[in-house]
Amino acid sequence: MDIHFTRDELAFRDEVRAFLERNLAKDLAERVRHGKSVSKADSVAWMRTLNKQGWLAASWPVEHGGTGWSTVQKHIFDEEYARAGAPRIIPFGVNMVGPVIIKFGTPEQKAHYLPRILNCEDWWCQGYSEPGAGSDLASLKTRAVREGDEYVVSGQKTWTSTAHQADWIFCLVRTDAQAQAQRGISFLLIDMKTPGITVRPIITLDGGHHVNEVFLDNVRVPVGNLVGREHEGWTCAKYLLTHERTTIAGIGNAKAMLQRLKQAASLELRNGAPLIDDASFRAQIAEVEMQLMAVDMSNLRILAAARDGGVPGAESSILKIKGTEIRQAITYLQSKVVGAYAVPFLESELGYGHAGDQLHNDYSATATCQYLEMRKASVYGGSNEIQKNIIAKMILEL
Repeated sequence: MDIHFTRDELAFRDEVRAFLERNLAKDLAERVRHGKSVSKADSVAWMRTLNKQGWLAASWPVEHGGTGWSTVQKHIFDEEYARAGAPRIIPFGVNMVGPVIIKFGTPEQKAHYLPRILNCEDWWCQGYSEPGAGSDLASLKTRAVREGDEYVVSGQKTWTSTAHQADWIFCLVRTDAQAQAQRGISFLLIDMKTPGITVRPIITLDGGHHVNEVFLDNVRVPVGNLVGREHEGWTCAKYLLTHERTTIAGIGNAKAMLQRLKQAASLELRNGAPLIDDASFRAQIAEVEMQLMAVDMSNLRILAAARDGGVPGAESSILKIKGTEIRQAITYLQSKVVGAYAVPFLESELGYGHAGDQLHNDYSATATCQYLEMRKASVYGGSNEIQKNIIAKMILEL
């Protein structure tokens, strides 16, 4: 594989850079770079800007609003996007349920939901995990009983990101209680305003409200909201999870994090030389950077293999494992750079513009918050332990 960009690819990179320079507000980019909070309104406004350019749904088919980019162009865009400090594209609509609807949805579902996803008219969340069904997702208990033209859904979902802000939730539900394991599960689209839905916040270690418990008590859902065939929702779930695990690798984001780590380590400390001058610490940074380069090349190889519309297989589990481990390592090294400043964090400091000296304000105000937030990356999307089992079974054939 030729790892050098062609002239056309370099021209595309310049086009992406110019677009981001023109359209990405400087204060928003600074908030992202410094790990500050980004509001839902800011996220929606930015994603609409991307959609106006036709760049929001890079992986969608052109006929549904996709870009038609090659795998290399997608890779270039992701790198430039993270380098510029652009806000994270909220994945639940455009990168998760959108591809499922395109693959398995009816013409009516595609006509209704896809334009609304692109224009951010609907904010989605994912109803997969349950208190007794996380890594073993096939053991889920949430029931959907068909009554005429409706399903009556009862159960509980947990660790549901952005449910407190969402308009819709895509849910895995059990429609056949007698079926074993993955059989008897269906994929439903549920309006969060439907009577019977209660959202309860879960406050995580970083002090933030990102995830929730969602309770469904006799929630009535039209049969027309079923995606794919009844009892065959596991096929939709697997399709979604392979895409999710590939994006969870966060390679472009990891590169931006690594650059920020190097900048922080290069600052002069009050009580001595920059930490980057320490040979042992430089070796730790070099180790993480080499791993990131290896994952980056593997990602290009996997994307190239899937360029004709194929779905990433167990290779996505490799990316998920290494990508999350690398970002956890970077946040750990970041906490070492800021030292004692990494111990506390104040909610007021999460807002951009907090006054303080350079090291404290620009690098350590959110160091602990980011470190704690990244701990869960090796759990969501299927824990890394489960991913290793998938690799052993599907690649090593153990």
